[in-house]
Amino acid sequence: MAGYADDLALAHTLADSADSIAMARFRSLDLKVEAKPDLTPVSDADTAVEKAIRATLARARPRDGVLGEEFGRSEAAAGPGTRHWVIDPIDGTKNYVRGVPIWATLIALLEGDTPVVGLVSAPALGRRWWAGRGLGAYAGRHQHAASRIEVSQVRKLTDASVCYASLTGWQENGRLPQLLDVLLGVWRSRAYGDFYGYMLLAEGALDAMAEPELSLWDMAALIPIIQEAGGKVTDLDGRTCADQSSVVATNGLLHESLLTALTPRG
Repeated sequence: MAGYADDLALAHTLADSADSIAMARFRSLDLKVEAKPDLTPVSDADTAVEKAIRATLARARPRDGVLGEEFGRSEAAAGPGTRHWVIDPIDGTKNYVRGVPIWATLIALLEGDTPVVGLVSAPALGRRWWAGRGLGAYAGRHQHAASRIEVSQVRKLTDASVCYASLTGWQENGRLPQLLDVLLGVWRSRAYGDFYGYMLLAEGALDAMAEPELSLWDMAALIPIIQEAGGKVTDLDGRTCADQSSVVATNGLLHESLLTALTPRG
């Protein structure tokens, strides 16, 4: 456990640097934004944050690999239980470039395929979330001003607050009718998007979130936080691998009923 505590402390150091860089460029009039090949935006802040994190990891954890959204993968030292860090320098870039404060740096450590440390830092919201395997999940302004967090105890979908993302993605994967049935049948539905809905889930402020498409760097940091808060994370087919293309995250009590409700009929 001590090893994860050290890694979590390093993740906070990485996040401090990322916050400083990203906040200095947030709402800047000379922010440079380009379109990537998949037509999603990337700003000069995205690349600057990832470069800074990689530089620190190269010094502090030279044997660990790194996978980042903007600069791809650098391999870890070979061997069993290979460790690698997974970085999304700015999750919510579309919000960032429009001046919406709901964006964050996501930092995860994986051992093999298992996320064991996760940190989400949203400096424009003045909030950070983090967890290490066996260490619990926490949220606050920073690591010295934080409280332990837990998921809700809601047991029925009809009583649940459910978050979702990307209606077009649900249409493309053929499950939009199922999602709409869920949203019309629950107590409350909202589309907070990106990291934020998952962190509200971990805090117990909502009860489930589902997303039809995402990448490893979108999810790796969120998994330990949700799990250490008592929740459950799988893909739409109920598989628990980290590198999944879809996600269903719940307080655990709602998980099977939500998976069933999102399964195509016939």
